[in-house]
Amino acid sequence: MPSFDVVCEANMVEVKNAVEQANKEISTRFDFKGSDSRVEHKEQELTLFADDDFKIEQVNDVLMNKLAKRNVDVRFLDYQDKQKIVKTIKDSKIKVQASIQGDAVRVTGAKRDDLQSVIAMLRKEVSDTPLDFNNFRD
Repeated sequence: MPSFDVVCEANMVEVKNAVEQANKEISTRFDFKGSDSRVEHKEQELTLFADDDFKIEQVNDVLMNKLAKRNVDVRFLDYQDKQKIVKTIKDSKIKVQASIQGDAVRVTGAKRDDLQSVIAMLRKEVSDTPLDFNNFRD
């Protein structure tokens, strides 16, 4: 009986090649000279690094062009802003610590009220990303 499988996965060899080409172009471009701009590839995750938001957008544009040239569908990409969540928490001056733990941002504090304040502040400040708060421990 003939059969075939339908899968939803990117060609990781082409993704790796696109990341390498993007890093090569970023390292030679004059507008990135002296900055720590790059793309890192770890298993199923791409991380973009740059000095500011404008350069992040430029790094993203370079990466998108390289992915498109290698026929990798960019709909596989899922953008997340963990670092901005940590920055938002630290800028709030609430007496808590925020750290990136894999896929999550762990927030720890001495008082339960401080943690609840952070949850309320994040619900208000971060409206473009669906956030869920779980693993609450006392």
